[in-house]
Parts: sequence; C-alpha cells; structure tokens
Amino acid sequence: MSRLSNLLRQVERQDQQLAADLKREMEALAGRRAFGLNFERHIPETVELPGRPVRRGDKVRFLPERGEKPSSVDRRLWRVGRVRRTDEGRVADLVLQQDPEAEHKTASRAVDDLVVIAEFRDPIYPGLVSTGKVERGGDKPFHTVINAENFHALQVLLYTHEGKIDAIYIDPPYNSGARDWKYNNDYVDGDDAYRHSKWLAFMERRLLIAKRLLNPVKSVLIVTIDEKEYLRLGLLLEQLFTGCRIQMVSSVINPKGSPRRGEFSRAEEYLFFVYIGDVQVVQSADDMLHHEGAKRREVRWAGLRRNGANGRRSARPNLFYPIFFNESNGRLHSIGASLPRNAKRTEVRPPTGTLAVFPIGDKGQEMTWGLQPQTLQAHHAKGYIRYGQLNASRNQQVAIYYLPSGPIADIVSGAIVVTGRETTGAVIVEYKGARSLRPMTVWNRTSHSASDHGASLLRSFVPNSSFPFPKSLYAVEDALRFFVKDNPAAIVLDFFGGSGTTLHAVLRLNHQDNGRRKCILGTNNEVSVDEQSRLREEGLRPGDPDWETLGICESLTKPRILAAVTGRTPDGSPIEGDYKFIDEVPMAKGFEENVEFFTMIYEAPRPVAHHRAFEVIAPLLWLRAGSQGRRIEKARHDFDVADTYAVLFDLDASRDFLAAIAEVQSVRIAFVVTDDDRGFQMVCGELPARVEAVRLYESYLTNFTINTGRE
Repeated sequence: MSRLSNLLRQVERQDQQLAADLKREMEALAGRRAFGLNFERHIPETVELPGRPVRRGDKVRFLPERGEKPSSVDRRLWRVGRVRRTDEGRVADLVLQQDPEAEHKTASRAVDDLVVIAEFRDPIYPGLVSTGKVERGGDKPFHTVINAENFHALQVLLYTHEGKIDAIYIDPPYNSGARDWKYNNDYVDGDDAYRHSKWLAFMERRLLIAKRLLNPVKSVLIVTIDEKEYLRLGLLLEQLFTGCRIQMVSSVINPKGSPRRGEFSRAEEYLFFVYIGDVQVVQSADDMLHHEGAKRREVRWAGLRRNGANGRRSARPNLFYPIFFNESNGRLHSIGASLPRNAKRTEVRPPTGTLAVFPIGDKGQEMTWGLQPQTLQAHHAKGYIRYGQLNASRNQQVAIYYLPSGPIADIVSGAIVVTGRETTGAVIVEYKGARSLRPMTVWNRTSHSASDHGASLLRSFVPNSSFPFPKSLYAVEDALRFFVKDNPAAIVLDFFGGSGTTLHAVLRLNHQDNGRRKCILGTNNEVSVDEQSRLREEGLRPGDPDWETLGICESLTKPRILAAVTGRTPDGSPIEGDYKFIDEVPMAKGFEENVEFFTMIYEAPRPVAHHRAFEVIAPLLWLRAGSQGRRIEKARHDFDVADTYAVLFDLDASRDFLAAIAEVQSVRIAFVVTDDDRGFQMVCGELPARVEAVRLYESYLTNFTINTGRE
C-alpha cells in the first residue's frame, strides 16, 4: 500500500480527479481484509552506509549541514552521474531518482555532504575487516562479532553457515512506540500509522533468512518479546515456520513490576521457542517455576596446565614433562618422563608420528602440569582425562583437563554417574538425578531479574555504561542451556546482538563443561535517539570518528566482551565481584576463549572485477571453515594451506595443492578459484573424501553478492 500511495501522489500531479477516484477504490479494497495476519510487506527499507566512498552510479541522500536538524533535510534519493574534482574538493553531479521528470531535476553537492544508500534490492558486494581480537583460548575456535546492518550480515552468513546454526537467540526491538528502533534510518514512534506493518516487514525479512541458517535436523529459534507485539509475532512465526512446534514461555524479569496507570503492573516478558527437526528440551534439576536448583551441581574438570608464579617450571621442575599426541588423528599417544631441571624441551625426541606438548603459558613461559606423569597415565587409562584438538601451528598447543579427586570419589560412591564416553575415551559424567525435571512454561527465577543481573552486571564490565533494558546474563544462559547443554560444539547466533549478552552467556556455558561452542554476534554501531540529537547539535554526523566512537558496538558491545574474556575493565582494572548461581567464580578470572571483531564494508564493482578484493573476503572463507586456526589473508600466485582450509588460486598448481592437503589432516574445506568448470571438477575428483570442495569465481566478491532478492 505504501508503494501504491507513492504512485498515487505521482498521478495526482498529472490528473487530480483520476487520483481521487483511484484513492477511493484503494480505500474500499483496504477494508476487505482476509482472515489472519495482514501487513504491508513492501514498505521500502533502505540502509545508509556512512563512510562508504561515493562513486559514479551510487544512490545517495543529502547529509544535514553540520548543526542542522535532520527533519529539515531533503530525504529524497539521488543518483550520482559523475564525480569531478574542483578547487573546493570533490563534487558529485546528481540526478533525482524515482520521479517521472527526473531528467530535469539535477543538483551538485560536495561528496563529503552525501551518504550512500542501499535499497532493499540493490546488489551489494560485502567484505569483512578485522577491528581487533582477544586470544586466550589456545586451539579453541573463535567467537565472532560482526558490526553491520543485521539484514546484510544475515545474507553474508548464508554463504558461511547455511543450515549449520544450532540455536538462534534474538531480542528484537519491541516496537514500544518510544523511538527505540529504526526503519529506513528513522526512529519509529507511536504516531507512525505504519508502525506495526514496518515492524512485521522488518522481522519477516530477517526471520526468513534465519530459517535457512538453522540446522534442519536439530535446532531451535528463541525470540523474546513483550506485550506490545507478542500476538503479531506469534502469528508471524506460525506462518513462517509451518510444520514446526512452537511454544511460548512467560518469564518474570521484573519482580518489582512496571507500573501502568489504571492497569496491572507488568512483571514478565515472553519467549517464543520454535523447535526445528528433532530438537528437544534438555531436562534439568530445575523446573523454572517451583523447584529452584539454584546451585545445580556441575561436574567440574580442572585445567591440567598450572598458572601463576607457583606454576612455573622453576618452582616444580618434576612436573615439567612432554605429552605426546598423534599427528594423524590428534589422539593422546603417551606420556613422557619429567625433564631434568636444566634440560631443554627442544632436545626431546617424540615417538614417530607424534608431537610433544609441553605446559607452555600464553606468553611462551615454561609452566608445569598439575599431575605427576604416573598419575596422569592412570587417569588417562580410566577416562579421567579430556582434551581438545591439537593445534600444531601454535606451538603444539592443546587444552587438557582432568577430573580432580573430589569428582573421582563421587564416581566411586555413585553420586556421579558415567553416562558414556567421548571419542577420545574421556568419560561423560553427571551428578545422579541432575536432570530429572521438565521445565515449565512459566519461569520465575531471581536470577532472571533484568535490573539485578542485566544493567548492574553490565556496569561491572563497562563502568558508566548506559543501555536500555539489557537482559539478565543468567536468563539468556538458562534459555540456551536447555538446547545446547548436550552439544559442546554448538553454534549459536544472535543477530540483534545489542550489548553482547548472548555471547557472554555462551562463554559461561563453555566454562561450565569445557565446551567449544561458538557464538556469532551481529550488532550495529547506532547511537541512541538522545545521543543523536546531542551529537547533531555539536555539528557531528554519522561517519565522523567522534560519532562512531559512541555507537553501541564500539562503546559497549566490544568493551563488554573484551572485559568478560580478560577479566579486566576497559581501564585495565580487575572486574570486581563473582558470577552467581551456577559456576560461582570471580569475574576477574575471565575465560579461556578467543573472540574476533569485524566490521562489514561495501566494495565497488570495479575492484571486484579486477580481482583486488580477496583480502576483504578472506574472513568469510575462514568463518565457513570453522573460524579456527590461521587465516589465509592474501591471494598468492599458487595456493595456500591453513589449519582447517586451503585455497587454490591457480589451477596449474593443483598437483602440489593436492599433495599439501594430503599432509594436513585437519583441512576440511578446499576453496578453488577458477571460472573453468572442467578444471574445478578435476580438482574435486582428486580431493580426499574428508575435504569439501567449494568453488570461488575469479571475480572474488561476486561469490558473495547480496541484496539481490534471492532471499
């Protein structure tokens, strides 16, 4: 209807009577609605790309003059005819878009006073640029934070993760009418006649892609919402996820209640759970309503490598010895003897086909193991040792854990039961009766209070932070645990990342069972409506460094995640306080995890066509291969082989490429850059069965062209 309204206004300029007749018929049709959820799906959705260079052929809008109110700015779209240099700087000659007389409406504008616009169907060539990372997790895969418009981020993830996501948790804008979210770069308020249609169109486009990202065999979609849109959201989910089981849970997040004049005080919000495939809720010791397992016992495995001053080799030299792992399959082969005090570890000769792993600290210092060699051997024989994947490229690092004496005694007494074994032989254990209750559809837990464990906890990590209604960390953690507890390698996605609570919750879940779950967090760098007004009064505009510094990703999401992993606030101070409920440990301890931060950029067709864009698509290949180990950053004249994937740049080097892949057993994907169908098929036929072949066209970014209506 909004599109018809635009066309109607154009007709009105030519023939007012015809326009009046058409309007009357439109109003009659609008009154005849079919039963079910009805909304305007075709309300245009555009995205501003501040910082993107203005080029010929781009669609642009005028930026407000510095200090000017946005409401007085021309919001029409213009097409860049050419960009020319003048004594005052670069100037763009423009033609007005979407107007029957556009050829007669031209303008010229300084390039610095324009912002590039991407409409819903415009093809976009995206790339990712790393903006920082933290590495404390050894060989663990990286969690990923992507600063981008979430619709574009979702489209890119279709290439890297289609059908691979195990759980999606999102906390979308609640559409309260209080200008708390944007559509077409404008905040939506309660007076907007199309407020609900905009919200539904906005959500539908993103949920359709989310559906493709979820693992069709076994996965879950979790969406939180309050009373303003829960009815429409429920109907939308029913229409999009036909054949899936859907449940709604009521959760108390504000025990004190939120007063409503003349109404009941609001204390809860809602969670929709969409069950995909065979996914089921994991039982626990807590039904979330009556029986509160406030201190649910988790079997804790201890890290074998000691830390701190007392953990150095010089303090306990008898605990410095090699552990040998098979190069072929990464399994523990044998345990060496303790080295004499002055012996060098480089002098140790591993058994044939193995690599020696020593207790080496994050900064290369020689530490010690927590068990004597003989004790470690006995524990390994009984399955009381567990370990991660060997990473030969990082000083032969591998995360190794052991069961302390307490849990071993509980196994003997029967308090802990062995429910199975991992492929490495490590026991899978849990406390007896730990999972005996089905959670209810009404949750009432003190740990879910947003005021106590959302905003206040957030300030512990980023002092003086301000974010509207952050979720309780423990509420998100609980919701995810019901579906990923039994999957220590689960991939979790949140494309309304906000302050980063979902990634933080995944860090906690991994710490509780030594898991290797990964979280992909999509967020943007918008400023709040109040900050936007203040910044404009100061003469700033989107894209200015002082503006971007205050965006949510840079000012809150990124520092919060860095603080959670390192255990230190942005100023370097140890975080005060302990985590509560499950896993009560000091926040200053941090997590042994890896996280990398990316910003999405938008390339132009010309460098794409001339093969100069590999560096910006390199992170996408790495993400598809599992975001683990070394990343291939630059194109070469022949090929390159990393830890989990390889790239063949020249078919003439295919023989050496195939030989190199055969030697690196951890390679899972081979990307072949070629426009030659027969050449690609030839390489595919020679690859080992364990390696997936993926074709890349030589014009790199055309592999990732998004926003073309394919969704």
